[in-house]
Amino acid sequence: MDRELGREPGRQQGRELGRELWGDVTILPGREGIVEIAGYEGVALGAGSRLTLTAPAGAEVRATPLRARGYRGSVDTDGDSASYTWSGPAGGRPWQGRSFPFVLAVPADAVPGTRLDGCTTRLTDARGTRKDRGTCAVTVGLPEPTLTRPASGVALVARPETGGTAHPGAQITVRYEDTEDEGITGNGPEPGAEVCTATAGRDGRWSCVPGAALPAGPGRLQATASFNGAAAVSEQIYVVVDGGR
Repeated sequence: MDRELGREPGRQQGRELGRELWGDVTILPGREGIVEIAGYEGVALGAGSRLTLTAPAGAEVRATPLRARGYRGSVDTDGDSASYTWSGPAGGRPWQGRSFPFVLAVPADAVPGTRLDGCTTRLTDARGTRKDRGTCAVTVGLPEPTLTRPASGVALVARPETGGTAHPGAQITVRYEDTEDEGITGNGPEPGAEVCTATAGRDGRWSCVPGAALPAGPGRLQATASFNGAAAVSEQIYVVVDGGR
């Protein structure tokens, strides 16, 4: 996972660089993601200075993917922490104006919408004296729902059954737009019309039937899942409603 040196990552979750070390990332349950740590604007630190990240509760650090001259990444054997050490020449500014990536893994049973506690960072000089510290926000994301019914491109009755899968317990809202509308499923400013809602069962399956007939002609369906303050949307399904059925 080679990665070039990041430059000026700018604003993250409303925090401005120069205040403290900071990073944030959203990771799906059972998946990996990269948190970028940045924000040091203090005095120049020479060879042997080190940036260390401690993983939040339940998560592991898997890799330090930065590949740039003078930086050496390492991960503890237990995955609890990882670090970058500067081994380049003295007199430089190895920690300023740059971001440093750490690969984190979130457990499969992590609850979407929660923030994992305990993600911290610290920057020390060659003698181990702390020069800066900070936190990192690791949020568990919500997997995208699927919309598997109705089949795309098949002529439909006016009130077709819709269904698919989602995170167990997620609230599902199905929306419809005609093909000339550019609402939420068309990335426009207005949301599509809500046609039905459901709750995903323990097995993740859900289904619902529109309460009113869909307009005749071509259109799009899309499902939105919400759970514990997190949200995710499915891919669009293009459909054609037969006005005579």
